Amino acid sequence: MRALDLNAATWRKSSYSNQDGGQCLEVADGSAPVVPVRDSKNLRGPVLTFAADGWSSFVSAVRNGELNA
Repeated sequence: MRALDLNAATWRKSSYSNQDGGQCLEVADGSAPVVPVRDSKNLRGPVLTFAADGWSSFVSAVRNGELNA
């Protein structure tokens, strides 16, 4: 697997992120076939990557309330 260069990535904060600075998730678009995700409070920290189809299924489940406890 080759390394993913995210130096020029444009990150966007999740609409589900807390406005008070907590629970902040950022996603970078344009890196298909994966979706890079990071914690916006730790910009130099680790980046997780998810398969695009898996990420899409996860986002759909969140939007549909399927993951609410």
